[in-house]
Amino acid sequence: MRTADIRSRFLDFFAARGHTVVPSAPLPTPDPTLLFVNAGMVPFKPYFAGEAPPPWERATSVQKCVRTLDIEEVGRTTRHGSFFQMNGNFSFGDYFKEEAVAYAWELSTSPQSEGGYGLDPARIWVTVHHSDTESRSIWRRVAGLPDERIVDRGDEDNFWSMGVPGPCGPCSELYYDRGPAFGREGGPAVDEDRYMEFWNLVFMQYERGAGPGKSGYPILGELPRRNIDTGMGLERMATLLQGVDNLYEIDETRPVLQRAAELAGVRYGADPEADVRLRVVADHVRTGLMLLADGTAPGNEGRGYVLRRILRRAVRSMRLLGYEDPALAELLPVARDCMAPSYPEVADAYPRIAEQAGAEEDAFRSSLRQGTTVLDTAVARVKESGGRSLPGAQAFLLHDTYGFPIDLTLEMAAEQGVEVDREGFTALMNEQRERARADARARKAGGAVDTTALRTVLDAHGPTDWRAWDTLETESRVIALLGPAGPVPVARTGDVVTVVLDRTPFYAESGGQESDAGVLSGASAEAEVLDVQRPLPGLVAHQVRVTAGELALDDTVHAAVDAEWRLGARQAHSGTHVLHAALREVLGPNALQSGSYNRPGHLRLDFPWRGALSTTARSEIEEAANRALRRDLPVGVRWMTLPEAKEIGALALFDETYGEKVRVVEIGGAWSRELCGGTHVDRAAQIGTVALTSEGSVGAGMRRLEAAVGIEGFGYLARERDLVARIADQLGAPRAELPDRIAGLLDRLKAADRENARLKQQATSARAGGLAGAAADVNGVRTVTTTVSGTAQEARALALAVRDRLPADVPGAVAVGTEDGALVLTLNARARQSGLNASDLVKRLLDGRGGGSPETAQGGGLGREGVTAALTALPTALAAG
Repeated sequence: MRTADIRSRFLDFFAARGHTVVPSAPLPTPDPTLLFVNAGMVPFKPYFAGEAPPPWERATSVQKCVRTLDIEEVGRTTRHGSFFQMNGNFSFGDYFKEEAVAYAWELSTSPQSEGGYGLDPARIWVTVHHSDTESRSIWRRVAGLPDERIVDRGDEDNFWSMGVPGPCGPCSELYYDRGPAFGREGGPAVDEDRYMEFWNLVFMQYERGAGPGKSGYPILGELPRRNIDTGMGLERMATLLQGVDNLYEIDETRPVLQRAAELAGVRYGADPEADVRLRVVADHVRTGLMLLADGTAPGNEGRGYVLRRILRRAVRSMRLLGYEDPALAELLPVARDCMAPSYPEVADAYPRIAEQAGAEEDAFRSSLRQGTTVLDTAVARVKESGGRSLPGAQAFLLHDTYGFPIDLTLEMAAEQGVEVDREGFTALMNEQRERARADARARKAGGAVDTTALRTVLDAHGPTDWRAWDTLETESRVIALLGPAGPVPVARTGDVVTVVLDRTPFYAESGGQESDAGVLSGASAEAEVLDVQRPLPGLVAHQVRVTAGELALDDTVHAAVDAEWRLGARQAHSGTHVLHAALREVLGPNALQSGSYNRPGHLRLDFPWRGALSTTARSEIEEAANRALRRDLPVGVRWMTLPEAKEIGALALFDETYGEKVRVVEIGGAWSRELCGGTHVDRAAQIGTVALTSEGSVGAGMRRLEAAVGIEGFGYLARERDLVARIADQLGAPRAELPDRIAGLLDRLKAADRENARLKQQATSARAGGLAGAAADVNGVRTVTTTVSGTAQEARALALAVRDRLPADVPGAVAVGTEDGALVLTLNARARQSGLNASDLVKRLLDGRGGGSPETAQGGGLGREGVTAALTALPTALAAG
């Protein structure tokens, strides 16, 4: 059975039993505790946590997920994949344990001819929490399972929570016995390779308190509404139904693996280590495809870094298999064809995906070249010092700074007869991972702490009556005042507090638009609004500074948005849509916005593109944007379902979460049509102008446009005009001749620089000869010490010139200091052969500071007196050897 058929069969089964089919959310998630959706229940988290009312009593989905914490295990076990799909059925206060067990058993064991998966009931084992006697009884009654195939397990395995205070409960997992060929007999507790978990049923019935880890926290009581959250691993079910050994060999990954083997000229199954690399390629290429399809772009932090690492691991694995040509262009089309039956958008977005992936692979291949140079230098130093092991810190530097994989470092070092301090490297990697885990824990804890008091407000008062689309002013009541330590009854002049109002006209930061500015004014207080956010779905929170009087709970206030601020924000947000449409008009549909930010007078827009835009392209984009303003295109808003919006070609941001109805903002009808919750002008001419101010790179294959709009745009153009006028006056040239006149000046400056460099070289050579001829004999070493009035670079050039003029058959040492406190010391070959080391000498002269190679080393920060002292001490250091 194909994976796509397993997927559709699951959704059809639960849809027939009253479940609403919910489309998969994009992989990037707005959840502040996560980078990507990592479990099927993540999109439903607000409903389970009580942050928002669920729109359905029953739901089902097949959710795309990415987990990278165990990325090093990918390819080495049958259970770890960085991208996976989780089939889920959910109940929000409707059915509970008995129905969940019955549904899972029916779908798993019913014949395929009747819509089931046809698993052999005699080979299914289940686990239950040791305290959950109810579930054990249900499994015996509903499925007829004998006690020996119902295994008790503890909190670590069979009790679920989100890791923070909130809902929790026991779970029951289904395992399938794959037979003696896969491991030992005895059930899941003995061997989870032979007994493969394929479905987990979570019974949310309790509320937990604070506490670390998976156990030891207090259970506060029963939930008022008991919920069901189940997850069936789609890839694991495909592994079972397709009769393959592991998830890398199913129909959605095996073709990628096979293509990788063909390119590398290897056979899958012939060599265990090559097999691991092929499985890494198959997994990572598919993961990279899905992340790119959902709008993630390679970068140096956050989601972008995860994607970058995954793509580079795939390329690295192909290299280790012996394939050194560009690989992603060969492998991604195969992955696309595998995934498109379930996700047609992958095929639609493929031109953009290929563009971004190709740019990333090109950048990585360049990094490999740079890293190879660094590695070769490091290996040479190890050999010069008589060592045989590259320090772990050097391997970590290559990995962390140049993206140089440790496997490649080990391979290339071994080729040059040098080992690598793997333990030192591993220790540094573990430190980095622990920092990442600590950061993740902090994000998770921070999300819980920040919203606890606000969740109480939401539960007590319901969602905020939000009026930002309709008005700039409301009469409102203060329903919550929160200080740093929690609720407060009153805020006084100078206090900065969080205020929740029953209704508000303020726009909360979202969709790239900065929050509104304005004031709250009441009978006894004035407050400046500093920031507006949506910490929980449906709740708007205002950070304010009290500027006069006292603001108290239950006060009535007049909430007023700064009208000029809002006008500027509307111009900037509509300007972003116009610039996006102009960009796509000029560059084509692959120039799809991947991020934006706008505030009054300013906007920026990121988009995937290889290479800088030409001056002509920038001019055409700016002209297309302003042409839309000149035509005064109408700006309209329509509400519709997400499928309807996609049908008419509306563009969506991948890291936004959309409800059943979406808001589509149109400028000129189909010319610009995007899903958007921001504030906008009524007609395009109200934007005023769009003036591009910069265009540059923000990572491999990603560009950023910035622009000034509205009155700030006119101001920018006026400043540019004035600047050109001043330059024309200073040069005494008409404006039209400025480019040629400036080019001529630059040519003359370059010629003057070259002449200065030639004269300096002549002076250095003349001085070097004199210094070499006057070298002193210190314990058999021809020694020169001197100073220069220039830079450390000039000192180094003089030191090397003097050294090269010393007799080659006699040890020689040259030290040159600068007036600003730098020292350069270099030795000729005969001096190094006699046992002298420039790096050791510099450290001895500078009390451990400085360093370099055995041939040339330097240090700085000495001051003039320190340089004099070091030069004076050199003969003594040489005499001591």
